[in-house]
Formats: sequence, C-alpha cells, structure tokens
Amino acid sequence: MNGLSFRLDATDGAARAGTIETLHGACETPLFMPVGTRAAMKVMTVRDLCDAGAGIVLANAYHLMQRPGADVVRDLGGLHRFMGWDGPLLTDSGGFQVWSLAARREMDADGVTFRSEIDGDRLRLTPESSVAVQEALGADIIMPLDHCIEYPATRGAVAEAVATTVAWARRAVAAQTRDDQALFPIVQGGVHEDLRVECAQALVELDAPGYASGGFSVGEPSETTWQVLAATNEVLPAERPRYVMGVGTPQDFLAAVATGVDMMDCVLPTRNARHKYAHTRRGTLRMRNLEHARDPRPLDERCGCVTCRTHSRGYLRHLSQIDEPLVWTLLAIHNVTFMLDLARSARRAIREGRFAAHRAAVLAELADDAP
Repeated sequence: MNGLSFRLDATDGAARAGTIETLHGACETPLFMPVGTRAAMKVMTVRDLCDAGAGIVLANAYHLMQRPGADVVRDLGGLHRFMGWDGPLLTDSGGFQVWSLAARREMDADGVTFRSEIDGDRLRLTPESSVAVQEALGADIIMPLDHCIEYPATRGAVAEAVATTVAWARRAVAAQTRDDQALFPIVQGGVHEDLRVECAQALVELDAPGYASGGFSVGEPSETTWQVLAATNEVLPAERPRYVMGVGTPQDFLAAVATGVDMMDCVLPTRNARHKYAHTRRGTLRMRNLEHARDPRPLDERCGCVTCRTHSRGYLRHLSQIDEPLVWTLLAIHNVTFMLDLARSARRAIREGRFAAHRAAVLAELADDAP
C-alpha cells in the first residue's frame, strides 16, 4: 500500500495517456504540475488553481523544513490542510538544491550540509531525514534525496552522482514509515545515455510506484535531453507513471510527452508572469511592448481563463507599464491555464491516435510567434 495507482488508458507511439489515483483524488496524464515551492503559488490563490483545472500541485520540502518547519505543518494538519489544497500533492526532496545551491553546500557519502540562505545556519539533509520531513508534510508523492549533477561535468563525476543517487534511493525506501505515500526514485546520469540506463535499471529493482528523471534543463542541449530521456523511458516499467522534473516550456512539454513522460513541473508560467510575459498559442507576448497599448483583444482568443474573458491586451500592457502587482496575478492565471490546456489537448490527441500531427500543428503555430 502506498496510496497511489496508475492506469495506462491509451498510447500513441511512445506518448501515453493515463490516470493517476491518489488518496486525495485522481488526475489524468500527461499532466503539468504548477509549482507552489513554499506551499503557495506565486501571486495565485488555491481558488485560481482550481478554476484553471490543476490536478496536482508541487511543493518543496527543503524550503518548508526551514520555514515554517515540517513540524509546524504537521501540527497544523499536514500540507493539504495547511495550504488549503485538497487535491494530490507532490513534494520535492531538496535534491535540486544540491545543484542550484552548490556554492552553499557540502556533500559526503551520508548526505548534504547546506548553509541556509535565510540566516546562514547549517542544515543537514540525509536520505532518511528528507523522508522524515516529507512524511511530516504528508504529500501524496514524495521524492528521495538525490545528487543532481551540473552540466557540463566529467563522466567520472556523473558516474559518481549516479552511484550516490542509487544508494540514497535505497536508503530512502528503507526509511519510509508511512504506507500512504508513494516514493518515486529519481534517475540521474547527465547527458550520458548509458549511465541513465544503468541508473534506471538499478532503481527499477526497487519496484517503486513511479519513477522520475532529474538533472535536465541545467544547460544541456535540448536535442540531447530528449534522446537520453527516451532511452531512459524504455527501461522504466510501462505500468508505472514517469515524471521528468523541471521541464516547462510548451515546446519542451510536448517533446517530453513524445518520449513517454506522464508528469512534468516547472516554475516558468508564474516566473514569466512576474516578468510580464504571456504564453499564447502564437508564441510569447511581452506585455510592456508598445504594440499592445491599444489592442482590444484578449491574450489568447481561444483561452477561457478569467484574464482572457475579462481584460484586453491594452489593459494588461497598462498594468505592466505602471508596475501594478495585479498584472502578475492576471498573467500567472493565464500562463498556468495555458499549460494545463496544453496538457489537456495532448491527452485528447493521444486518446484519438493523432498526437504526432497535433504536436506538429501546435509547434508550427508557436513558431509563427505573431502578436
């Protein structure tokens, strides 16, 4: 018992459509997960997420163990109640911070010691303590501590990161005490296809309820990402969900789906909103640009979000020019809705056996990049 089941409903080439069932509800795949790193979406409410149709939300255990503390979240009823989200939740372990905070951490065989970016205190994470933190938080899907390697890195360094990742995954599985959380081991291996396959084969032996691929979108060539990811997915069991971490442009989402990925997450939709960028089916709009000043159209005429139903490009450009914080919320609602709609249309295309044609049409329209 781990509180999760997965049903594969349709395939179209390597692309897959399925259903993930958790104790907090079901969600259809392929899916995009909005990121609420500190138990909150940037400038969006839980109601906004529900209205957009989000199926599952991601939070970060490394950040929550610092503020407010995993014990505080536990004592306030767990992460679902704490943030007011009653759907499925996934928590990342802190493995990404092994890469992103490399200048502030020291690694050894047992774990990682970070120097807090908040107050300079030393924070110790091990595979066991990361699981304990996530058990206190209470997410439906949890991730083991892993070694996310930088790019470029020597083959020897990547091989060492793979060995560490596998060893830590085994320790994380052994450390679990709750039977209502699904732990997804993370495949590492940089851009080396053979090391990725080796890592995946070792992790499959754990018979986990799902598997993730990490260490992408760290500077490697995109064509290499999809080649290596496709080879990895061929090793992972077809009857378990596959999650690629930190992939989030519309083009990358569709490329990952084409390799057989079921789950993706990224902060890009809300981050772009704070930089006043809007995703549309015709490319990215920069809302500060003068060309939008008198434009009465919505951001995307085929989008049903509240931003597009209510406001013109001209109004959003005005908010951008005066640095009105409302524009962050309106653009975030739209960008997140856009990504969730992209996932919905991909699911429909897979079930109807036309994903390749659908992807080509979407990419052609995005490449047109017209206002």
